[in-house]
Amino acid sequence: MKIVVLGGGLSPERDVSKKSASLIANALLGRGHEVCLVDLYEGSEQADPIEFRFGTDNLYSFEIPETEPDLKALIREHGGRKEWIGPDVIDICKKADVVFVGLHGSHGENGQLQAVLDAYGIKYTGCGYLGCAVAMDKDLSKSLILGKGLNTAKWFTAEGKDITYERIQKEIGIPCVVKPIGCGSSCGVSIVKTEEELTKAIEWANTYEQLILVEAFITGREITIGVVDGKPLPITEIIPHEGFYDYKNKYQAGLTTHVCPAEFSPELTKRGQDLAVEIFNTLRMSSYGRIDIMYQEETDSFWFIEANNLPGMTSTSLVPEAAKVMGIEYDVLCEKIALSALNEGTLEL
Repeated sequence: MKIVVLGGGLSPERDVSKKSASLIANALLGRGHEVCLVDLYEGSEQADPIEFRFGTDNLYSFEIPETEPDLKALIREHGGRKEWIGPDVIDICKKADVVFVGLHGSHGENGQLQAVLDAYGIKYTGCGYLGCAVAMDKDLSKSLILGKGLNTAKWFTAEGKDITYERIQKEIGIPCVVKPIGCGSSCGVSIVKTEEELTKAIEWANTYEQLILVEAFITGREITIGVVDGKPLPITEIIPHEGFYDYKNKYQAGLTTHVCPAEFSPELTKRGQDLAVEIFNTLRMSSYGRIDIMYQEETDSFWFIEANNLPGMTSTSLVPEAAKVMGIEYDVLCEKIALSALNEGTLEL
């Protein structure tokens, strides 16, 4: 099978995606497929005809730096080009049997890329454009979850200039969480306890040029639940060694402990998994995804945080870890996801 793996892109999560895409490509190569790894933004500058760019013996590697990428510098390196689909990308995708979307954030996760691929009749992995758009918009997804009568932290969404410490105290309370409305990988996320911290948090969130979501800080056990083809994976509890589950703690090995399966009773496990599936379906997600939740022991309640329609596929990522607990190795999981997109069938675990 010829497979294009799309990674990189013009997103704050570019480096996370490059790591995911490299590992996905290697896994599929190991299963005997012809693979072409393509950066969505940079495209291909190779002189070889497209049909010769699918290899069987290439190996890819990329390590995620501690800080987010400088996208403005990347644009300058490419002559100021702001078009987010690079040269030859669509043509290469047309030559593949299926496109494995290894992107995170921005155009790769908000439904725009999926709509483009749909327009060309190109088969791809992951959620369709609608599920991507709904899940990526944190304000919209929280509104839908609240409308279903499920718990989510009190919030409001506004431009940075309209967010004041007094407004937060009145409407949300302190401490609170400040984050861009449409980013993942904890990009631009801050926990705010003081007015000075709020000023810094807004300045940082504003760099992403999006509306900002401010929500109440929910204490409890941080858990995440992968959902594959409508079925839940084992629950994972996330325990950062310091601070919260930010960009550095997510992608630098050894900074966070993942407990999978989480130490919950069978009854509590089922409640959490059922909730994750309900959220997955409510947000029109499909194929595979991950739901982030807080569990409060004192109130015995689950609280929706956010949904991930293209969850990470790195060595420290949560969906592959949970699948492995079920006996599904990483390379097999990647192949199953690719085959399900090609066959438009179910992804059996």
